[in-house]
Amino acid sequence: MAEAADIQGTSPSPARRWLRRTITVAVGAPLLAGLLQAPAVTSTASAAEDSTGSKTVDVSLDTLSPSAPVEGDTVKVTGTVTNRGKKTITDATVDLRVGPRMTSRSEIDQATDRTGYRDDSDPAPLEDAPVVKIPRLAAGLSADFSFSVPVSELGLDDAGVYQLGVSLTGQTSDRRYDRVLGIERTFLPYQPDPTEKKTQLTYLWPLISSAHVSAETATDDQQTPVFEDDALATELKPGGRLDQLVSLGKDLPVTWVVDPDLLASVDAMANGYRVKEGSLHVPGKNQAVARSWLDALEKAVQGRKVVALPFADPDLASLAHRGKDVPGSLEHLQSATALAGVTVETVLHTRAATDFAWPADGAVDPSIVAVATSAGADKVIARSDSVRDELSYTPTAARPFGTGSTTAVVSDALLSTAFEGDMLRAENSTRAVQEFLSQSLAVTLEQPEDQRSIVVAPQRVPSISQAQTMASALKGLSGRRWTQPSDLVAAAAAKPDPDASTRVPSSSRYPKKLRDRELPVQAFRDMKTTRDELDDFKVILTQPDRVVTPFGNAINREMSTSWRGQARAAALYRINVLEYLQTLTEGVQLVDKSDLTLSGRSATIPVTVQNKLLQGVENLELRLVSSNKGRLKLNGDEGVAELPVKINGGHSQSVKFTATASVNGQVPMTAQLYTEDGTPYGQPMMFIVKVSEITATVMLVIAGGVLLLVLAGVRMYTQRKRVAARNAEAGAAEAEAADTQRAENTENTENAEAQKTDDDPHPDDSTPPVPGTASGTVPERADGDEAEQPSDPEPDTGSESGDPSGPGEKVDR
Repeated sequence: MAEAADIQGTSPSPARRWLRRTITVAVGAPLLAGLLQAPAVTSTASAAEDSTGSKTVDVSLDTLSPSAPVEGDTVKVTGTVTNRGKKTITDATVDLRVGPRMTSRSEIDQATDRTGYRDDSDPAPLEDAPVVKIPRLAAGLSADFSFSVPVSELGLDDAGVYQLGVSLTGQTSDRRYDRVLGIERTFLPYQPDPTEKKTQLTYLWPLISSAHVSAETATDDQQTPVFEDDALATELKPGGRLDQLVSLGKDLPVTWVVDPDLLASVDAMANGYRVKEGSLHVPGKNQAVARSWLDALEKAVQGRKVVALPFADPDLASLAHRGKDVPGSLEHLQSATALAGVTVETVLHTRAATDFAWPADGAVDPSIVAVATSAGADKVIARSDSVRDELSYTPTAARPFGTGSTTAVVSDALLSTAFEGDMLRAENSTRAVQEFLSQSLAVTLEQPEDQRSIVVAPQRVPSISQAQTMASALKGLSGRRWTQPSDLVAAAAAKPDPDASTRVPSSSRYPKKLRDRELPVQAFRDMKTTRDELDDFKVILTQPDRVVTPFGNAINREMSTSWRGQARAAALYRINVLEYLQTLTEGVQLVDKSDLTLSGRSATIPVTVQNKLLQGVENLELRLVSSNKGRLKLNGDEGVAELPVKINGGHSQSVKFTATASVNGQVPMTAQLYTEDGTPYGQPMMFIVKVSEITATVMLVIAGGVLLLVLAGVRMYTQRKRVAARNAEAGAAEAEAADTQRAENTENTENAEAQKTDDDPHPDDSTPPVPGTASGTVPERADGDEAEQPSDPEPDTGSESGDPSGPGEKVDR
């Protein structure tokens, strides 16, 4: 590399050029004699060896500027040569070769496909251009080169596209003669003066991403969205893919093609969001990033044409080939189309065209066109490798399509696919830019007297390097010497070429590689299941929009074109959406009951309905069915009873049914919730009611027993009342006798004391016993009971009441 740098940019002297030719002739003479004597098979082998030898060195053209030079410019080419062989290369020179002007787009295409050196098609090195000498290049090593050549020395005779090549000529130890060991080609568009008729070029600038938002939302009033991951923030951050698309596109004459779902997702991030982390939902941390990106995008699209695809960019080909026969699938496309315009206007404050459909890779057939236009679009963006024009020139993109009122906007396949592949490598990026510019110039020069309108529809989700390469190519057209920018709306309204094809390609021509990447039929069946359950669920809610909106958007995302080639991820997303919906629907359910035993002719059967949701439910009916109405009837003679159900969020309701029994036995019962239109809601609940009938004889026995108990109570009450009366009379008589006795005792005592005072010599002796009593005994009452004394203890229970017993009292027998 150092050796090469010492001699870069030197120009060979006339004497050295003469010496080179002499050596070539001297070496070539004996070779020619040998070839004339060798058999044909040797000639074939030599040709194969020459072909292999011309690929020994990998030549990389990393930069070429300016990409579209004019008179007075100096073209600078830089790159690298790498020895891929096993032998050391000696006495090598790196030369610049400029071929003749190309006359057609097909000639450019053919030159693109060539790899090795060919004497019959590759030009000789420029005579007066500088060369780079590399005395020695060992196997596996590389050396840089650089050329700076004035346009005047490139031999550009007239306006047009020229092949520009860089080759390495040298020797190896097994072949001691100069030969081309490697070559790399590119193209140089040369149009020094503006053409009289410039091609109107429309370039689509897609802002599309994959699905990131789940069907789940937080329980707050704002319904904070829950994201599957935080990968979208990576694309929005400075230097990220979506950030680069906005930063580059704001300075380019492009038509913005946006997926409204992307705008809605970023807007949701900007207003606060949550992210799944296992079973948890954690707060998102990139609100500021989202707000900054939206602000930049809103400024970038002001005054520009914006085309809105249906919400979430549905896969029209999958829908046409796999989904249209599944009932309700086309309704998803209609809702996605209706949502597109209002989303763009709400988020970006600008109006967008919503009448364009863009199938994957612009491939169409009759079923795709029919589906694409079923939701209101009347313009289909196709591609020229699907809608083929058998013409020697490139016609205007727009033309009527089929027998209806549909307009096909046929993008140019070569220009649209120019930036696919790995653009991280500088040589790939440089080559793509030069091919794009050269092809666009060739379009203009095909019919310079006629102005045409062409459309470029690149890959849907360009990488950062691809977007940067696209921007470089469009900047190369900024001189507007052979093109002028247009927009998609104007391109669709351009006057069609009368010779352009208007025939819709047959289904058999649809590429198999694209069909293999489509969503399966099962995907659309899963969407139908989710939609059906959502329809049944929303009718019972007091605030259905809180559920319908997030789940409707999630179903649209399930149809997204971004799922192509990601069958497993697409299926997992659909499963998550359906399982979450089922979790919500199961929040309104019947509480399991144990078996019941009913005794009597009539009874109440309660059934509990639970609402675990945060909002109320209504428009529900609970239906209870008796499997044997001859044994247990509901609502009179019917075996079925229905009652309305209305429950606030987070509450339960006990619904009570009146049942009438007539025969003993077990009766299976079934409880089921229904919506107002008679659709079953949730799972039924079954339980057993055991009926024990009460006959007339049993009722008489029970009545007789009750009567006996009443009579016994009356008798006991009467007896107690008589005893109480007798006790009261005896107590009164005893009290009167006691008073009389005490009076007599007092009088006798006074008389005795008086006498004793006068006659008794022992006045301190004890008072004689009371007559009629024995010492230490208690006098009896008239009724035989002992008389109470002042020293007797209080009774530990009160006296029995003579009043009737209270309702809670026990009656002693």
